[in-house]
Amino acid sequence: MIPFLILVVVSGLVVGALARLLLIDPGIGGTILLGLAGSFIAGLFSWSVLHRHDAGLLLSVLFSMLLLWLRRRSLERRGA
Repeated sequence: MIPFLILVVVSGLVVGALARLLLIDPGIGGTILLGLAGSFIAGLFSWSVLHRHDAGLLLSVLFSMLLLWLRRRSLERRGA
């Protein structure tokens, strides 16, 4: 159980870091959560739309980038 949790955290960190790197976001807070959320949404998309059981790294990074872009956009509208 512990090795699985470590693997999930590391994969979330890698996916979140790649998304932040590709969108040039200097912040590091919430990188793991961003990667985990992007991977989860990519898995749901892959299962329901593509009828596959694995999301893959590329799809996970793309959905993480989408989440990061949406977060940026919502912060810009608030004037932060």
